[in-house]
Amino acid sequence: MERSLRLGRLATFAYFVLNGFLMGMWIVHIPDIEHRAGISHAVLGWLLLLLGAGAFAGMQLVGPLTDRFGARTVVPLSAALCSAGVVLPGWAANAWTLGAALLVLGLGNGCLDVSMNAHAIQVERGYQRPVMSAFHAAFSIGGVLAALAGARMLSWGWSPVANLGTVALLGLTVAAVAAPALLGTRSADAPETSAGPPAAAKGRRGTKTPRRIWGLAALALMIMLCEGVANDWSTLHLRNVLGAPAATAALAYGAFSTAMTIGRLLTDRVAARFGSVAVLRYGASAAALGLTAASLSSSIPLTLIGWTLFGAGLSGCVPQLFSAAGHADPDAAGTNVSRVAGLGYVGMLAGPAIIGPLTQVMPLHLTFFLPVAFCAVAAATAGILRPRDAAPTRLETRDGTTDSTERPAHAAPRETAPGTHSVERRHEH
Repeated sequence: MERSLRLGRLATFAYFVLNGFLMGMWIVHIPDIEHRAGISHAVLGWLLLLLGAGAFAGMQLVGPLTDRFGARTVVPLSAALCSAGVVLPGWAANAWTLGAALLVLGLGNGCLDVSMNAHAIQVERGYQRPVMSAFHAAFSIGGVLAALAGARMLSWGWSPVANLGTVALLGLTVAAVAAPALLGTRSADAPETSAGPPAAAKGRRGTKTPRRIWGLAALALMIMLCEGVANDWSTLHLRNVLGAPAATAALAYGAFSTAMTIGRLLTDRVAARFGSVAVLRYGASAAALGLTAASLSSSIPLTLIGWTLFGAGLSGCVPQLFSAAGHADPDAAGTNVSRVAGLGYVGMLAGPAIIGPLTQVMPLHLTFFLPVAFCAVAAATAGILRPRDAAPTRLETRDGTTDSTERPAHAAPRETAPGTHSVERRHEH
């Protein structure tokens, strides 16, 4: 493997960890920032919508810019914007200034999210095998590091401005140091083997987003809505429905997030062996089974197992959707990823908001059957991940029978065992 491609992969890991770390540090400081701004929980809830709005706007803005100028240019600038933006909430003295700060932070987060995922697609194309899920695991690891570092910094009694200012300087340093290792546009390490149409064809069809991309975006909305439900309601489920102690109830989110991180570290190998369609189909099915068990169980241990299975099942789903969107057309990877990530982010924000009103008409644990239904839809429609030119690989075995399997989208050609003959090989991208 070429050295530049390995360095590009390491740089991508750095930006994913940085993104998770920056947003995690903001989350850790929310109570102090809320107190400094003199606002209520209700006002904070409304202001958080500005964070989401800024992120969505940033995603839609940076996608075409990444396609035009290249991820090597856009990723460091986005990381710098996100790093500088994280200190702004620490300076906020009222609701108005905090709202403006969150809008800028959200904008930087959205720009970094899409641009680094577009570069991850470029790295994955160079490796010609799935590597996307590990990058998303790195984001989760960044959040864990933020929780540990944030707790230590808060114990020192520093102000939010001092803490977040230090974090901003660290982020700017990482953004600058990692930038030279990013892959250039049309890097020699990223061969043109994608099934996407050439640039000339892209120019003829204009800038209209294909229906397949909107289909992937709709699935991202559903899956990330499920993640949002777990983030905000898993602990309350154990606390309010099962009457678990506060410390025990916190284990629900811990089990879910740990399973998500570990699952993403393992998903690339699974996707390389069985294909992205299988990851989404069986992962979403496992998630539906896990959340159903958690919803119906009256046993705390079984409920925790259910939340764990829910996290493990969901762990590889979103990376497969982002990867499919990016590989659909290399010349519009940033734009396509921005569509999928944008609607997915809407789902992440909408999940908790939808569950709240539903609890007025039914018990909390029964509202979880909405995300269960979304998981079922994702499992049933997982075939959308399969490239249009993909066909199952059919291998003639020694006894004359035919073995038909789905090849992973980015796997290297599989060698035929001695004495067998490949009668059809699918074009890989």
